[in-house]
Order: sequence, then C-alpha cells, then structure tokens
Amino acid sequence: MDGAINESIAAVPVQWASKAVQIPAIQERGQREVFCGLTGIVWLHRRMQDAFFLVIGSRTCAHLLQSAAGVMIFAEPRFGTAILDDRDLSGHADFNDSLDEVVQQLHLRRPEIKTLFLVGSCPSEVIKLDLATAATRLSHSYHGQLRVLSYSGSGIETTFTQGEDQCLKALVESIPSQPTATKTATQLLVLGTLADLVEDQFTRLFEQLGVNDVVFLPAKRASELPVIDQHTRVVLAQPFVGDTLRQLVRMGATPIDAGFPFGVEGTRQWFHAIANTFDVSSETFDSVMEAPTARARIALQKVVPQLSGKSVTFLPDSQLEIPLARFLHRECGMDIIEIGVPFLDRQLVQSELDQLPDSIRLTEGQHVDRQLDRLRNDKPDLTVCGMGLGNPLEAEGFATKWSIELVFSPIHGFEQAADLAALFAKPLKRRNLLSVPV
Repeated sequence: MDGAINESIAAVPVQWASKAVQIPAIQERGQREVFCGLTGIVWLHRRMQDAFFLVIGSRTCAHLLQSAAGVMIFAEPRFGTAILDDRDLSGHADFNDSLDEVVQQLHLRRPEIKTLFLVGSCPSEVIKLDLATAATRLSHSYHGQLRVLSYSGSGIETTFTQGEDQCLKALVESIPSQPTATKTATQLLVLGTLADLVEDQFTRLFEQLGVNDVVFLPAKRASELPVIDQHTRVVLAQPFVGDTLRQLVRMGATPIDAGFPFGVEGTRQWFHAIANTFDVSSETFDSVMEAPTARARIALQKVVPQLSGKSVTFLPDSQLEIPLARFLHRECGMDIIEIGVPFLDRQLVQSELDQLPDSIRLTEGQHVDRQLDRLRNDKPDLTVCGMGLGNPLEAEGFATKWSIELVFSPIHGFEQAADLAALFAKPLKRRNLLSVPV
C-alpha cells in the first residue's frame, strides 16, 4: 500500500510549498479499527440522484449498509446487495449469468437509474470476480440506457472514506477523451462530496467573486460529467480523494494549492486560494467575504469557550483528522496531543500541517493496543475515534466523538463553522452532565 501511495503521489507534476520543518510521522502497522469502503455508499447514493450502487458481497455487507444508512423497510434506496451464496463462493454458479439477471430486474424496476455502480467487497475480491469486465460488457448491452461502472469498496487494507475516492475515480475515468482546445474559459472543479446546502452556499459566493464556470464532482446527477482539459482547475473539498485528483491531473487538470473549508479561517483561506487562481481582486474578495466571515465568527464564539483549553486526540479513521485538528487548535483553542491518520498523503494536507505546532504527535496507520496505551497515559479531554472504540472508551471514562458523524454531517463552509465546533463540544457537555461530584 505504501509503495502504491508514494508512486501515485510522484505522478502529480506539482510541488506545493511547505514550511521548512515538517512534522515527522510515526508509522504504525498492526490491528486496525475502521469501517470498509462500502460505507461511502451511504452519502454517495443520496448525492447522485440518478445512480444506483449494487454491492457484490455477503449478507454482512447488506446488513452493514442497511444499518449504517438507517433505511426503513418500505423505502426505495438507490443501493442494494447481490448476495454471494455458497454456490457462488465454491464456483458452481456462473457469476455473469446471475449478475445479468439482477441488473435486468433492476433496470426494469428502476428505469430512472442512468448510472449503475458495481461495487466490489471483501468476498468478491477474495474469489477474484472481474467486475470491471462485467461492467464494460453490461454498458455495451444497455448502451444509451444505462452506464455501468465498477470500483472497489473492500475493507482490505483501506479506510472507509476511500470508497468515495474509488467511486469518483471510476466516474472520471468514464469521461470521454476531449479534442484539444475544447473550451477556452478556465473552469473550476470542486472535488469531493458536499451537502446540497453547502454547494448552494458556495455557488452563491463563487458568483459574487465572479467565478462563474464552476462544477462539483460528484454532481447531483452522476450522468452529468464535466469536460476535463488543460483549462480545468481542481480544488479539493475533502482530503480523501487523492486518487481521483491524480487521475484528473493525468487528464490535463491543474490542482489548486489550498487547505480545506472547515471553520471560518479554513473556509476563508480556501476561497482565497481560488480567488488568486482566478485573478479576483483583493477588494472584491474582501467585500464578498466580509459578511459571511463576520456572521460565522459571531456564531463560533458562542461555542469556543466550551472547547478552549481542552485537549484532544484523534485516532485514525476518516482522513479528516488533520484539517479538523487545525480547526480545533487555531479557531477553538484546543490542545492537540496526537493526530492519527489511516494513511498520510502530505501533498494533500501539507498546508494544514503547516498551521499546526511541531510538537504534536503524528501517526500513520494504526496499532490499536499501542494507541490505546498512549491514550490512557495522555488522558485527553476528548477522543475522536471510530464507533468500534467509542463505547469501550466511554466505559473507561473518556469523552468520545464518533468520527463517522463528521463525514455524514454538513460541516464545510462559513455557515456550518459553529455547528462543526458544537459537534465536538457536545460530548464534553454530556460528560459534565453525567459527572457525579465526589
């Protein structure tokens, strides 16, 4: 995994500046506590309203999605599981015949679906099912009616947000090659899933800045794909879409060196990097940013006193750990003890690391027992971790925040800055209410 990450980083012909002293990362290899990439379907199927996600997996995969999404039995979600049974696992059933039948039933029942994702799981990858070839064959069969793509949502050697990255990479790879000089105007592509209300807020700010040719990936309809060429500028909204970014760069796009729009400062810096790229004057920028910045700071200051001076440790889970640590430290006054990340892609998060003190402990990967030993020794006021560790740590007296809630919630932008801080303040408030004076 390390070799693949390093190789893909080298493929991006862009060097972003960083401070002279970089925070060293301690690499850990051992038992991990993370969800699998199938979890990304929960927010992706809500975002892309003409797409369906068909997981090729086990009953465990189906139960995970059903419980994670909170879908009631009478709902019509845009995801499902083609369950592999004993005959499939033993090779006695023809996988392609079974898949063709399922896809045909889906197409007849849900004709409004225009893009179908075949999503690989741990079981389908262990028995080497070739979903890529199946997707190509089915796309030809349903040409003009249904586009079929594939990607891996397996939990083997990945963390759960990488499912979105693999899904978006598959989407980008399906964009037809464009002739040279297809367009002349510079286009902004915002990469990473955003809540609809956040997209609407950002769109209004882009219009006020005079940045008018803006597309979001993923879009609300998976069938609506942008033209990618040398006039495309890409800015990341999420820190876990590195593979998709590198695919866009290979297609001619240029990445914008920016942090991530979490909090007031982070959002303003993000828009400032975009404004510089599109030659927006400083006067226009300050004028557009003045009102939302002021509103957000007033709202944020109502929550900051609950967090200021408190300590926090991030255990690796979502890849959001570094930009959220920057937000909590710089904008909420929290002390960062340790930041654990599933994997460290410095090129994507270096501008965030540059704003953190060199004294923090930065770890890549996970060795659960060692991290828990350090946690018990550090005794932070708040621990941000996966659901599997949350309840056991609560039983030991730690205040915890489930990191997956930060992926599901709208936390980007000015208007959500106070809400983001409140997500971290809530477990501290709960802990105080439950404390019994001795």
